Amino acid sequence: MKALVLVAYNRLEYLEVPDPAVGPEEVVIRVEACGICGSDVHGLDGSTGRRIPPVIMGHEAAGVVEEVGRDAGRWRAGDRVAFDPTISCGACHFCRQGLTNLCDTRRVLGVSCEEYRRDGAFAEFIAVPSQVVHALPEGLSFAEAALAEPLSVAVHAVNLTPLARDDTAVVVGAGVIGLMAVQALRGRGCGRVIAVDVDEDRLALARRVGADVALNSETEQVAGVVCDVTEGRGADVAIEAVGVSETVGLAARCLRKGGALTLVGNVSPTAELPLQTVVTRELSLTGSYVSRGEWPACLDMLARGVVQTAPLISAVVPLAEGAEWFRRLQSRERGLVKVLLSPQARGS
Repeated sequence: MKALVLVAYNRLEYLEVPDPAVGPEEVVIRVEACGICGSDVHGLDGSTGRRIPPVIMGHEAAGVVEEVGRDAGRWRAGDRVAFDPTISCGACHFCRQGLTNLCDTRRVLGVSCEEYRRDGAFAEFIAVPSQVVHALPEGLSFAEAALAEPLSVAVHAVNLTPLARDDTAVVVGAGVIGLMAVQALRGRGCGRVIAVDVDEDRLALARRVGADVALNSETEQVAGVVCDVTEGRGADVAIEAVGVSETVGLAARCLRKGGALTLVGNVSPTAELPLQTVVTRELSLTGSYVSRGEWPACLDMLARGVVQTAPLISAVVPLAEGAEWFRRLQSRERGLVKVLLSPQARGS
């Protein structure tokens, strides 16, 4: 089969590689669409330490079941599916408690680090454990379904956030996860959703998908504006979807006393925390990692149009052209949000 392989940092090649072999409890999926995640773009240059070459990246995918292992349960060739890329053991303490995303031996498809290497879905085919596979609702396209993974991350973060109806929420970072979080917060009944970013195009998108207020942190005093629109208190909750010191601090400063901050962004391995703000205002901090059981609800949200995906999908392009689109995303080309690679798409 053909695959887009990270052969060295900053070097992607479209190569012939062996077809995946199906295990007894696995299915082989013919990939129809796979999104380029921001973590893949950051992994390209080695900055995350989570994409050590050689590796096939890609974990936001949907496609068609091609082959079924003998113990793979209900799946049949031809089924339209997507899959959760986080694989848990099912037997450790955390799995037994239902905390599968915190599994002691979890593996993520498309990740290569010191502990393990699992090829991903920037390829014509991928073999995955049957238990992480989910059927697509009728009418849901492969491109839409490929966004179920980032949606599940956003929904998980919102689910962990202590929300009351009509609360004011701030989302710092209007990338795909942040834009999904805006929509998930709106769906949870937030009275006001405020999006924060430095990119005016992203802020316009945030307004389009449901943000009441969109603030540019380079040109506006964000914490002051949030305070003004909340009668001097500050926001009830904030979701930080970037993961660097500046944005973590900004999110904390936007909160009222006793507010809650959920951290889902992790671009940087470490970030400074405004400790006195957290302590003296009794802020609650929660970390949010990938998802845990949200996939069926997310696929249903996408199928019913509760979450808008069309404004976020910038392009669906052939897998063979992937290296060029990675370059364009890495250079932060204006207007690009989510790019999907398709092994089945034809070049121009």
